[in-house]
Amino acid sequence: MTKISDGSSGTKRSEIGGIPTRYIGIGVIVVLAVWFLFANLDKVQIQFWVFTVSAPLWIALLGTLIAGAALGWLLKGRRGR
Repeated sequence: MTKISDGSSGTKRSEIGGIPTRYIGIGVIVVLAVWFLFANLDKVQIQFWVFTVSAPLWIALLGTLIAGAALGWLLKGRRGR
């Protein structure tokens, strides 16, 4: 059951079992990302502009995931402007 509670800042937040739904959503995304990484263990050729490297696909996917998370974290402050 979803519960709406007032935060100290005056905004309403949804909770499921006392856990904010934002944390539940983040947890689900992390679990799916880890599952996806472990499902892709083959070795692949990764071509950059000048050179090519051979690495497990999960390393390339993890690097992309980290880069996307860092970009999202850096840009989240610009949302209110």
